[in-house]
Parts: sequence; C-alpha cells; structure tokens
Amino acid sequence: MQKLPNKKQFVIGIVGPESTGKSTLAQALSRHYQVDFVQEMAREYLNQLGRPYHEVDLNKIAEIQFEEELKYRNSNQPLVICDTTLLVIKVWSEYKYHHCNEWILKAERENLYDLLLLTDIDLPWVDDPMREHPTERKELFSIYYRALIQKKEPFKLIFGNENERFTKAIQAIEMVKMNSSI
Repeated sequence: MQKLPNKKQFVIGIVGPESTGKSTLAQALSRHYQVDFVQEMAREYLNQLGRPYHEVDLNKIAEIQFEEELKYRNSNQPLVICDTTLLVIKVWSEYKYHHCNEWILKAERENLYDLLLLTDIDLPWVDDPMREHPTERKELFSIYYRALIQKKEPFKLIFGNENERFTKAIQAIEMVKMNSSI
C-alpha cells in the first residue's frame, strides 16, 4: 500500500448507507468549491463486471478507490472531496460477508480526513440495480454512526432536503477549516 502524501490539504469524505445522497452532495460541493471530486469507483467497477460480485471484488474496489483518492491527495487541489471512503467498503464487507479484508481495515484506519459527512436516511429510497438494502438503511446508518464515533475524526450528520444538506455541509466544512491550521 502506498503512503498518503504529507502535504496539507483539506480532505472531506462522504459516507452513509445506500441512497442517502452522497454522490449528489459530492457533486454540489465540487461545483461550489470549484474542484474535481473523487468519484465512487464501485459503480463503474460493478457495471463492467458482467457477473454478480463476490467478496474478492470488494478488495479490488477498495484498491481502486484508494488509488483514485491518492491521485487527488497528490494533486495541487487545496480541497479534496471524496464521494465515498474505504469506511463504506469496510461496512459493506462486514455487513454482507461478516468480516473484512485486513488490507482494507488497515488502509481505512490510516486514511484520515479533516471532516467526514454522514448522510442521513431521511431521503426517500431511489431504486437502482446497484443497491441492495432498501429496508435495512436504519441498521446500516447505526453502523456508520458507531464507526465514526470509534474513528474519533471530526464528522457531521447531514440531513434534510438537498438544499438543506448542501447548506449544512458547507457550514460544517467552513467551521472545521476555520478551526484547523489550514
């Protein structure tokens, strides 16, 4: 595993259960701050797979996601917005397979963020062939919440309609930036 760069950027990760507006929020923040964002690589990987995914595919998705994020962290962008993080893959693996690959666990622990945004389940479910758990979002949200408490990194719960979420995210980002040494 490559080491993350030491240079200081403000790095935001967006996490939460399926169909909670992570990608929509990442796109809105990207437009607002006029920076590119790290897209969720799982969707592209799974669309090209041509078969149902297996546990080993999560390892590959995690590696691809990590490498994509590393590119942005090595860029000159002062702000890095990640549409997902390895925490999402960790939760996915542990929920579906009841364990997680050691590399994913280690990389997830070492991959730190200045702010994590946890998207709430208060948006209606949008059906999508990539999504698996429409009735388990409350349970998954609790898993994310507990994981973020354990990580001890700054995080903010993002809820409400699309505009309210955007406003809450901007407020959280600006507050953390103001209180950090960036």
